[in-house]
Amino acid sequence: MEFKRCARCGCFFTSANDVCCNCETKDRQDIYNLNNYIVTSPNNISIDNLSASTGISMKNISRFIENKAISNL
Repeated sequence: MEFKRCARCGCFFTSANDVCCNCETKDRQDIYNLNNYIVTSPNNISIDNLSASTGISMKNISRFIENKAISNL
């Protein structure tokens, strides 16, 4: 198994995921919060507004969109 660099915190780890085990829980919570926010907010939301409203970085929101982790977009 080869080392990977965590997409969230930058530490090295070995796994099939793109984030380390410490960041997996954080990602799940962020995705849950984003999906809940999107459901209850107006239709046209920018990444800037999502980030400002939820406290989740634009980098992580973009990563979730690329990985199709946000179900409501």
